[in-house]
Amino acid sequence: MLARILVATLLMISSAFAQEHSITVASTTSTEQSGLFNFLLPRFTAATGIGVKVVAVGTGQALDIGRRGDADVVFVHDRPAEEKFLAEGFGVKRHEVMYNDFVVIGPKADPAHIAGSKDVTEALKKIAAAKATFVSRGDRSGTHQAELRLWKEAGIDIAVDKGSWYREIGQGMGPALNMAASDNAYVLSDRGTWLSFKNRGDLAILTEGDRRLFNQYGVMLVNPAKHPAVKAKDGQAFVDWLISAEGQKVIADYKVGGEQLFFPNASD
Repeated sequence: MLARILVATLLMISSAFAQEHSITVASTTSTEQSGLFNFLLPRFTAATGIGVKVVAVGTGQALDIGRRGDADVVFVHDRPAEEKFLAEGFGVKRHEVMYNDFVVIGPKADPAHIAGSKDVTEALKKIAAAKATFVSRGDRSGTHQAELRLWKEAGIDIAVDKGSWYREIGQGMGPALNMAASDNAYVLSDRGTWLSFKNRGDLAILTEGDRRLFNQYGVMLVNPAKHPAVKAKDGQAFVDWLISAEGQKVIADYKVGGEQLFFPNASD
């Protein structure tokens, strides 16, 4: 009887410790759907004893979660939105963590004839001129904001010029790629999610390599001065580990099919 009570007490203490030493990270869908978090978070927990709950949404939504104080850390990829978050006082300090790039995916038949182009704005002009089906996430994510900036750079007012060929779905990268595969459509994707995506159908990377497709990720502790419930110590431990030599090596070590998905650059 005494042994059972002791075991039960130890379990309760262990559970309380795990609950106390855990954080919530609001992050872009690409860090989860690419498989990076499944690789990275167990290694962080093993190193620190801190558990991590991830809320994977578009960057705009992730920052809104941080603004409400419903996350301890935000890990996202839309620098203008991140800098606005900081300027509003909701973040403590922004740290660059890693980068990859965006790519324009499309059907191998390529009705807009963009294959092989390294000029993303020319590719978008051709898609619009051909009224070829294009799937937009339409969810205020970092990818969606990058897409809107690229349409603008291409001289296209997508809010005015879009027609039935332009499909806004209000969902994450995985559903957008699924719809593109189903409809043989074009879509802008981060490379990491694309490399992890299995349901490719007749899709392929058609445009890549433009410097404007650079995709930087940043991490910030939510400001405990705004939200006292933020677990500042454990949240900062996550930030510090990500930008440490150990965390950066884990990011570099994550590969799919032998191909590296993210490139650490905290030291830059």
